[in-house]
Amino acid sequence: MKIRVLLTGRGYQIAQHVPDPLEVPDGCRVTEAIALVAQRLPADQALPDSCLVAVQGKHLGSVRSHDEATLQEGDELMLIAPVAGG
Repeated sequence: MKIRVLLTGRGYQIAQHVPDPLEVPDGCRVTEAIALVAQRLPADQALPDSCLVAVQGKHLGSVRSHDEATLQEGDELMLIAPVAGG
């Protein structure tokens, strides 16, 4: 099945390495989808554990600690990387 992955914040530059839509197995869970995204990133890039995770606009937690959910065809997985600044 296919889902849409949005990378925002510091992660927007690495989004070019993640296909849109992203093909994931049927019944894919959020943790599995995050791992699939991470596999497509350059070796020197990684998703910070503090990235926020949302599915269909519902906040689930961070990459490190999030509520688990089963994804559906067409869902949007958003990964919001932290941004520093003043």
